[in-house]
Amino acid sequence: MNRIKVLSIVLFFVMAASGLFAQPAISPERKAAIDSLALEKVRDLSKYITIVGNKETPWSEANRVIERTLELFMPGSQMGVSSLFSDDVKYYGIREYLERLMQLNYDKVRIQWYNIQYISDLEQQPDGRFVGVITIFQRFEGITGDQLVYKDTTKKDITVYVERKQTQIGGRLIGFWDVLLGDVRVTETLP
Repeated sequence: MNRIKVLSIVLFFVMAASGLFAQPAISPERKAAIDSLALEKVRDLSKYITIVGNKETPWSEANRVIERTLELFMPGSQMGVSSLFSDDVKYYGIREYLERLMQLNYDKVRIQWYNIQYISDLEQQPDGRFVGVITIFQRFEGITGDQLVYKDTTKKDITVYVERKQTQIGGRLIGFWDVLLGDVRVTETLP
């Protein structure tokens, strides 16, 4: 009996070491679909940030959008915030960042994201997940009355996580690739 246990354990480790339990490689076609989904999620994030930052968005709608935004992220993800007035970059949890955005002391806030693109291809990590980086530029304008009070352009890098998951549909396990966003790091702030 002990010999069977030992052989089972050895077989398990041989299979694990040979990669039989690892996540499968991503085909070029699937990778293109995953890249497209990741870019779509980043565009959704841009749209959600614009809605939450808009002073004309009703409070209830902004809170609904905050909940949708949180669904885009890995738990514990943070958003970097910078200013032309300081060299420091502050990081906030996604919910806190969005709530602070709603409370900015401007009459009007305009936020625009552009030049959204991959700067780092997806690479498989030891835990089996794939990780990549998408870079964006964010133009921020704070307006009080008719005066543009503050503006900057920030370059940000968004970590993208891709992992194989399963869900049960009609009693069958169905595998799929899931894409979630991670930390949003400030790399440069320009006037």
